[in-house]
Amino acid sequence: MSTQKPVKVGVLFSRTGPTATIETSQLEATLFAIDEINQAGGINGRELKPVHYDPCSDPIKFRFFAEKLILEDNVNVIFGCYLSNTRKAVLSIVEKWQRLLFYPTPYEGFEFSRNIIYTGPAPNQNSAQLAEFMSRNFGPRVYMVGNDYIYPHESNRIMRDFMLNRLGGANIAERYVAMDAHESDFRDIVRHIKDTQPDFIFSTVVGNCTKLLYEAYAEAGLNSAKMPIASLTTCESELSQMSQGIAKGHFTAAPYFQSVVSETNQKCIARFRLKFGTEVEPNMCWEAAYFQVHLFAQAMLKSDSDAIDQLLPSLLGSEFNAPQGKVRINPINHHTRLNPRIARISHADKFEIVQEITGGVDADPYLIKHELSVLPEVQRPLMVYDA
Repeated sequence: MSTQKPVKVGVLFSRTGPTATIETSQLEATLFAIDEINQAGGINGRELKPVHYDPCSDPIKFRFFAEKLILEDNVNVIFGCYLSNTRKAVLSIVEKWQRLLFYPTPYEGFEFSRNIIYTGPAPNQNSAQLAEFMSRNFGPRVYMVGNDYIYPHESNRIMRDFMLNRLGGANIAERYVAMDAHESDFRDIVRHIKDTQPDFIFSTVVGNCTKLLYEAYAEAGLNSAKMPIASLTTCESELSQMSQGIAKGHFTAAPYFQSVVSETNQKCIARFRLKFGTEVEPNMCWEAAYFQVHLFAQAMLKSDSDAIDQLLPSLLGSEFNAPQGKVRINPINHHTRLNPRIARISHADKFEIVQEITGGVDADPYLIKHELSVLPEVQRPLMVYDA
C-alpha cells in the first residue's frame, strides 16, 4: 500500500439498539468492501480508512455523529443509516456542509437530495411488485402492520393506493407499534387479524419487533398458505433471530436474497464468510451497503477526489456488477436501477425466489410514471406450505 494520505470515510451503522442486527450486517458489508478495495491497492494508491461511530439506532445520535465526522474527522463521504428517521436526521447535516451520504436501505420514496445516493429500493422497485403478486395469488384484502415512524406510515399509504385504487382491494386495518414493543402488543394485533381474516398481512415491522410478529402469528396457529405475511423488511438477518420454521411460507420483496443464482453472488458470499465468519447473514441491506462502497471507489478512481463536486460527475450514471446483478445510479434522481424479486421462505428458512426481473428497473421515487406490472415468474411452481 502506498504511503499517500489515506481517504477517510464515515460509517454510521448501529451495533446496539432495536435495529442492531440488520445495521451490523450493513456495517460489516461496508468494512468488507473497504477491505477488498484496500487489498486491491486502494484508490489511486490511497488506502480507504473507515471512521465508525455507533449511533444506537437513535436519530439524535445519528445527527450528532454525522456532524462530528464532518467537522472533527474531516470526512467528505458517509455510508450509513437504516431507519428513515435516521436518514432524515443526517440529510440536513450533509446538505448543510455539502457532503455526500450513501444510503443502502429500502425506503418510502418521495425524496431527492443532491447530497444522497439512494442504493436501496424505492416503492416502485418492491411495493408495487409485492402488491400485484399478493393480490393475484391471495386476494386484495390487506391488513397493515408496522412500527410507528415515517417508513411504515408512508409505505402503508403507498400500499393503500396500490391495493385500493389500482387493484380494487380493501384496507382491513392499520396498526402501529413502538420500536420497543412487547410480545403482548403483537398478540393483540394477531388476535384482531384472526378475527378479521384478511387475504394477507403487509408488514413494515423492523428490527427486534420482526421476530415478535412472526412468533405471535405462529403461536395463534394462522396458516401462511392461506393468509401469509408479505414484507418489505424481513430478510435473512431477521430470520436469523427466529426459531427454525417460524417464518415458513411468508413472503418478502427485495432486489437481493442469498439464493440469487449467479457466480458473482456465490463468490462474494464465500469471500465474506472467509473474512467475517458466519455470524452475520448476507441480506438485501448488506448487499446494498457492499456495492455502494465499490461504486464510490470506482468514481473516486476516475475523479481522484472525494469532494462532492468532483465526485458526482463520475458517480452519476456509473454501473457495478453487484451480487444481485448489474446496478446503475440514475444521474437525474440519484437512485439506483435494481433487480426486483419476490421470494417465499421455505421449510429450511431459505428464501426461494418465485418472481424476478434481472434486466433492472429504474427507480421512480415519486411514482410519476409507474404502473403495476407482473414480474416474470421463475420457472418453478409456487410452493404451498401447510401450517
